[in-house]
Amino acid sequence: MGKSEKETPENYTIRISNNAIQNINDITGFIAYIQHQPLNAIKVGDMIFDTIDKIELNPLIFQICEELPTKTNIYRRAICSSWTIIFRVKGSQILILGIIHSSRKPSKIKKLKKVK
Repeated sequence: MGKSEKETPENYTIRISNNAIQNINDITGFIAYIQHQPLNAIKVGDMIFDTIDKIELNPLIFQICEELPTKTNIYRRAICSSWTIIFRVKGSQILILGIIHSSRKPSKIKKLKKVK
């Protein structure tokens, strides 16, 4: 018989790391308090959580994170406006590692590999 296709889990469970929660708080806090745009901060927060919901539905449709290469391509990225959400997929488990601005240096992304 032919090769069996690698099965993908139907349901994923997602966890948001403490680092990612802190990133969201920093992002929305900066927009609300430093830029004095509280309504925009709410919009950005909602967009980030909407993107996280999409990641949970089908994480494998998002780009492989080239800054964190692995043989199994467990690290991926989702773009949300000018923010990049970095996450790891292992089996049916998704871990949101961090959210960084797209203009940040790749070295900031490499540090996310250590997030638990």
